[in-house]
Amino acid sequence: MKKSQTKVALVTGASSGIGAAVARRLAGDGYSVMAAGRDAARTNELASGSPAIRAWVGDLTSSEACNRLVGDCVKAFGRLDVLVNNAGIYHLADAEHTTDEVWNQTIAINLTAAFVLSRAALPQLRKCKGAIVNIASDWGLVGGRNAVAYCASKGGLVLMSKAMALDHAAEGVRINAVCPGDVETPMLYRSGATHGLDRNSALREANAASRTGRVTTPEEVAALVAFLASDEAAQVTGAAIPIDGGNTAG
Repeated sequence: MKKSQTKVALVTGASSGIGAAVARRLAGDGYSVMAAGRDAARTNELASGSPAIRAWVGDLTSSEACNRLVGDCVKAFGRLDVLVNNAGIYHLADAEHTTDEVWNQTIAINLTAAFVLSRAALPQLRKCKGAIVNIASDWGLVGGRNAVAYCASKGGLVLMSKAMALDHAAEGVRINAVCPGDVETPMLYRSGATHGLDRNSALREANAASRTGRVTTPEEVAALVAFLASDEAAQVTGAAIPIDGGNTAG
């Protein structure tokens, strides 16, 4: 396929929440976007809303699937400029109540998939001096209660981003981590439901816990991702940037 002159972004976890907002924002900024998600209906619905977005449906818990996704993106668009590793899951449990299955699944989706996708994408990103933006968490910067696997995966993602940034800075490839606190997404409501909270109660409690009095919106996270993907952030690499209403400030 002839190489496109339009920049291309690959966004994982794009079925809803932050990933969907990032895909829409980058498409609005002029990118062609490969939006990858596990939920076929929601991923295809996202793609139907913009001619710049193409859906890819699949599970990224194997290296083969991750490699295939990058290959499919390059085959479809002829290039890859930005990789946004957003796919993630969250299980509520301390160490004694975290099973092998939960631990392995959390690490596979939240950390290993981001590593394999990044490894596969680097040859393409090197050609265009592109960028990787990893969606970590404020709980990748500080600990959180009853989320041992999640914290381990997101902390690993933060330090993986920093290590890769050092390795590839001289090649012109920038790697950064975005570290949201509570964001108004389905994950927030699912977490609230485990505590017996309905949607309104879950949002009210999350708002009250924020230093700014409200949670972050997916669109605000997407705006930060768009900046880090842009040429305006040419000197930003190896950063782990909280977007958490000041909750990790002290």
